[in-house]
Amino acid sequence: MNRNVKEFIESGVLEAYVIGSASADEEREVLRMKNYHPQVKDALTELETDMEELASRIAIPPPPNMWNRIEAEFNELSTIPHAPLEIGDRQQRSRPEPENKENQYINVESESTHMRIHKNWKWVFAAVFILGKIFLGFAIYFYLENRQAQQNIQELKQQVKELRGK
Repeated sequence: MNRNVKEFIESGVLEAYVIGSASADEEREVLRMKNYHPQVKDALTELETDMEELASRIAIPPPPNMWNRIEAEFNELSTIPHAPLEIGDRQQRSRPEPENKENQYINVESESTHMRIHKNWKWVFAAVFILGKIFLGFAIYFYLENRQAQQNIQELKQQVKELRGK
Protein backbone atom coordinates (compact mmCIF):
# COMPACT_ATOMS: atom_id res chain seq x y z
CA MET A 1 0.00 0.00 0.00
CA ASN A 2 1.29 3.41 -0.92
CA ARG A 3 2.52 5.33 2.13
CA ASN A 4 0.61 8.43 1.04
CA VAL A 5 -2.63 6.44 0.74
CA LYS A 6 -2.07 4.78 4.13
CA GLU A 7 -1.50 8.17 5.77
CA PHE A 8 -4.65 9.51 4.10
CA ILE A 9 -6.74 6.59 5.41
CA GLU A 10 -5.36 6.99 8.93
CA SER A 11 -5.73 10.80 8.95
CA GLY A 12 -9.37 10.78 10.06
CA VAL A 13 -10.67 12.48 6.93
CA LEU A 14 -12.64 9.37 5.97
CA GLU A 15 -14.35 9.31 9.37
CA ALA A 16 -15.21 13.00 9.04
CA TYR A 17 -16.58 12.33 5.55
CA VAL A 18 -18.75 9.42 6.73
CA ILE A 19 -20.31 11.37 9.62
CA GLY A 20 -20.79 14.46 7.45
CA SER A 21 -18.43 16.84 9.21
CA ALA A 22 -15.83 17.10 6.46
CA SER A 23 -15.26 20.41 4.71
CA ALA A 24 -15.96 20.80 1.00
CA ASP A 25 -12.25 20.48 0.18
CA GLU A 26 -11.96 17.33 2.27
CA GLU A 27 -15.02 15.85 0.54
CA ARG A 28 -13.50 16.50 -2.87
CA GLU A 29 -10.22 14.96 -1.75
CA VAL A 30 -11.99 11.85 -0.40
CA LEU A 31 -13.95 11.41 -3.63
CA ARG A 32 -10.79 11.88 -5.72
CA MET A 33 -8.80 9.41 -3.64
CA LYS A 34 -11.71 6.96 -3.72
CA ASN A 35 -11.75 7.01 -7.52
CA TYR A 36 -7.99 6.48 -7.90
CA HIS A 37 -7.18 4.15 -4.99
CA PRO A 38 -9.15 0.96 -4.28
CA GLN A 39 -7.70 0.86 -0.74
CA VAL A 40 -9.44 4.15 0.05
CA LYS A 41 -12.66 2.87 -1.47
CA ASP A 42 -12.44 -0.32 0.63
CA ALA A 43 -11.68 1.63 3.81
CA LEU A 44 -14.58 3.99 3.12
CA THR A 45 -16.95 1.07 2.52
CA GLU A 46 -15.77 -0.57 5.75
CA LEU A 47 -16.29 2.66 7.71
CA GLU A 48 -19.78 3.12 6.27
CA THR A 49 -20.65 -0.47 7.17
CA ASP A 50 -19.32 -0.01 10.71
CA MET A 51 -21.29 3.23 11.15
CA GLU A 52 -24.44 1.57 9.85
CA GLU A 53 -23.97 -1.36 12.23
CA LEU A 54 -23.33 0.98 15.15
CA ALA A 55 -26.42 3.01 14.31
CA SER A 56 -28.57 -0.11 14.14
CA ARG A 57 -27.25 -1.28 17.53
CA ILE A 58 -28.07 1.96 19.34
CA ALA A 59 -31.32 2.65 17.53
CA ILE A 60 -34.41 2.93 19.68
CA PRO A 61 -37.34 1.16 18.06
CA PRO A 62 -40.53 3.20 17.71
CA PRO A 63 -43.65 2.19 19.61
CA PRO A 64 -45.43 -0.78 18.00
CA ASN A 65 -48.48 1.18 16.83
CA MET A 66 -46.51 4.15 15.40
CA TRP A 67 -46.47 2.85 11.82
CA ASN A 68 -50.29 2.54 11.80
CA ARG A 69 -50.65 6.11 13.05
CA ILE A 70 -48.20 7.44 10.45
CA GLU A 71 -49.95 5.50 7.72
CA ALA A 72 -53.35 6.86 8.82
CA GLU A 73 -52.04 10.44 8.81
CA PHE A 74 -50.44 9.90 5.41
CA ASN A 75 -53.66 8.46 3.97
CA GLU A 76 -55.59 11.40 5.39
CA LEU A 77 -53.16 13.87 3.80
CA SER A 78 -53.18 12.05 0.47
CA THR A 79 -56.94 12.57 0.13
CA ILE A 80 -56.53 16.37 0.19
CA PRO A 81 -56.63 17.71 -3.38
CA HIS A 82 -53.59 19.72 -4.45
CA ALA A 83 -52.92 21.81 -7.51
CA PRO A 84 -50.32 20.37 -9.92
CA LEU A 85 -46.73 21.38 -9.39
CA GLU A 86 -45.42 24.20 -11.57
CA ILE A 87 -41.92 24.41 -12.97
CA GLY A 88 -40.43 27.89 -12.69
CA ASP A 89 -37.76 29.64 -14.74
CA ARG A 90 -34.99 28.06 -12.68
CA GLN A 91 -36.50 24.59 -12.94
CA GLN A 92 -37.52 24.67 -9.26
CA ARG A 93 -40.76 23.12 -8.17
CA SER A 94 -43.04 25.12 -5.97
CA ARG A 95 -45.69 23.76 -3.65
CA PRO A 96 -49.17 25.20 -3.77
CA GLU A 97 -50.52 26.83 -0.65
CA PRO A 98 -52.82 24.51 1.29
CA GLU A 99 -56.46 25.46 1.19
CA ASN A 100 -57.01 24.78 4.86
CA LYS A 101 -54.50 25.93 7.49
CA GLU A 102 -55.49 23.03 9.77
CA ASN A 103 -54.05 20.51 7.28
CA GLN A 104 -50.74 22.32 7.02
CA TYR A 105 -49.09 20.39 9.86
CA ILE A 106 -49.23 16.83 11.05
CA ASN A 107 -49.95 16.52 14.75
CA VAL A 108 -47.56 14.15 16.45
CA GLU A 109 -48.74 13.09 19.88
CA SER A 110 -47.55 10.38 22.17
CA GLU A 111 -49.84 8.07 24.07
CA SER A 112 -47.39 7.93 26.95
CA THR A 113 -47.24 10.72 29.52
CA HIS A 114 -43.79 9.62 30.69
CA MET A 115 -40.48 10.78 29.33
CA ARG A 116 -37.90 8.14 28.42
CA ILE A 117 -34.25 8.77 29.18
CA HIS A 118 -31.08 6.76 28.76
CA LYS A 119 -30.07 4.60 31.75
CA ASN A 120 -26.90 6.59 32.39
CA TRP A 121 -28.86 9.82 32.76
CA LYS A 122 -31.03 8.26 35.48
CA TRP A 123 -27.94 8.06 37.70
CA VAL A 124 -27.04 11.66 36.92
CA PHE A 125 -30.55 12.84 37.81
CA ALA A 126 -30.47 10.78 41.03
CA ALA A 127 -27.10 12.30 41.98
CA VAL A 128 -28.36 15.83 41.30
CA PHE A 129 -31.49 15.15 43.37
CA ILE A 130 -29.46 13.81 46.32
CA LEU A 131 -26.99 16.71 46.13
CA GLY A 132 -29.92 19.12 46.09
CA LYS A 133 -31.27 17.60 49.29
CA ILE A 134 -27.83 17.77 50.92
CA PHE A 135 -27.44 21.45 49.97
CA LEU A 136 -30.94 22.17 51.26
CA GLY A 137 -30.01 20.56 54.59
CA PHE A 138 -26.85 22.67 54.82
CA ALA A 139 -28.80 25.84 53.93
CA ILE A 140 -31.33 25.17 56.72
CA TYR A 141 -28.54 24.36 59.19
CA PHE A 142 -26.60 27.55 58.43
CA TYR A 143 -29.79 29.62 58.51
CA LEU A 144 -30.57 28.38 62.01
CA GLU A 145 -26.95 28.93 63.12
CA ASN A 146 -27.05 32.48 61.74
CA ARG A 147 -30.31 33.16 63.52
CA GLN A 148 -28.84 31.87 66.79
CA ALA A 149 -25.73 34.03 66.29
CA GLN A 150 -27.94 37.10 65.66
CA GLN A 151 -29.82 36.45 68.92
CA ASN A 152 -26.53 36.11 70.79
CA ILE A 153 -25.33 39.40 69.33
CA GLN A 154 -28.57 41.12 70.41
CA GLU A 155 -28.17 39.74 73.94
CA LEU A 156 -24.55 40.90 74.11
CA LYS A 157 -25.55 44.38 72.87
CA GLN A 158 -28.22 44.52 75.58
CA GLN A 159 -25.69 43.52 78.25
CA VAL A 160 -23.22 46.17 77.01
CA LYS A 161 -25.93 48.84 77.19
CA GLU A 162 -26.80 47.79 80.74
CA LEU A 163 -23.15 47.90 81.82
CA ARG A 164 -22.65 51.35 80.30
CA GLY A 165 -25.85 52.61 81.89
CA LYS A 166 -24.69 51.76 85.44
